[in-house]
Amino acid sequence: MTNSELKNIYFGAYFFEETKDGYLQSFQYSKEQMEYFKGAFDFWYDRCMASTAKTLEFTTEATSISFDYKFLWKGSEDSFELYVDGLATDIRYVKDLEKEGSLKWTLPSGMKNVIIYLPADATILIKNFMINASYTKAEKNEKVLWLGDSITQGYGPLRSAETYVSIANRFLNYDIINQGIGGYVYDKKSLMKMEGYGPDKIIVALGTNQFESETMKDVEEYYERLFEVYGTEIPVLCISPIWRGDRPDKIEKFKEFCENVKKIAGKYKNVKVVDGFRLVPHLSEYYIDNLHPNCLGTENYGRNLVDEIVRLGF
Repeated sequence: MTNSELKNIYFGAYFFEETKDGYLQSFQYSKEQMEYFKGAFDFWYDRCMASTAKTLEFTTEATSISFDYKFLWKGSEDSFELYVDGLATDIRYVKDLEKEGSLKWTLPSGMKNVIIYLPADATILIKNFMINASYTKAEKNEKVLWLGDSITQGYGPLRSAETYVSIANRFLNYDIINQGIGGYVYDKKSLMKMEGYGPDKIIVALGTNQFESETMKDVEEYYERLFEVYGTEIPVLCISPIWRGDRPDKIEKFKEFCENVKKIAGKYKNVKVVDGFRLVPHLSEYYIDNLHPNCLGTENYGRNLVDEIVRLGF
């Protein structure tokens, strides 16, 4: 499969570039946005190029698939994962892989739907995708832009297919671009027009990293800028911050901040609001660090979010 053909089954990218040694690199931000992150904070810049929520998805009768990979950057070490007809069938953990190498899978006979999840918190290049039968690109629903912080990017479960976005999207089947970045906040400066891209819907899940702010100005200006860029008719879903137990001394201030986020977002006629406190149980067992949900927590988050999206008619 050529890189041009590979792009056809590669979901989650805004644009692609090919390296001198033939690898395909995908990006979920525009060059202008990435330049902003480069000047703002190295932590954000590294993560804005990660393989966040990117997948290879297709239907095939093939019994063998493989590709070469190269890591450019690693954050937390999660995984490559293979799903066949909705069932996880293999996990390759980043911690067990060399910087460069090849991955190969044997598939069951017959027609099946295949998803390969790329690592959420690493920058991955791939090339030489091999498949021993014909294939058809997966069909998707609406184009959805997902905006968020480390929880949305996928830190916590240490499994790329078990981020809350991945779990929710196995039900929703959106054609997503995930612009979640570890450590991110309501920052209007990153909201820029992306030439040639117009999402059908937007999901915003931000705030936990700035609940100690003295004012709500950043949140207010973020939504103002969001609608300057995308218009006031586009459906938007605001997910207020989920529970966190790492700052018990600040829990009342955190709750107040979350309520204010819901009030600000809820003022807009095109915004529906989900109460994040209702998505993940308020128990340490559901978190890796009392802040980021683990696999158990993200499973609750993703499934409960789908229920809320259906209930709200978003």
